[in-house]
Amino acid sequence: MNTVLAHEPDASRYALYLDGELAAVADYAAHGDTLSFNHTFTDPARRGQGLAGQVVTFAMDDVEKTSHRAVSPDCWYVAKWFDKHPERTGLLRVRR
Repeated sequence: MNTVLAHEPDASRYALYLDGELAAVADYAAHGDTLSFNHTFTDPARRGQGLAGQVVTFAMDDVEKTSHRAVSPDCWYVAKWFDKHPERTGLLRVRR
């Protein structure tokens, strides 16, 4: 199975594709120096495979590597992801 993770800034989302089909997304809205991650979705037929966790991890890695923005975990899943990854809470701090 071919997995592709992508940042799609025109759609304000991070996406995970399996064999060319959209399987999971993490949507965000930019508010100044903060990205509000406000929605995650996994294709119901593909739930339970850890895909949402993969796309959120990819998103947080990308935000950390390519910007100086902070993250607001406004989606319950993203908030839960941060609870499971306390080493990543530096992304939640207010950045200047």
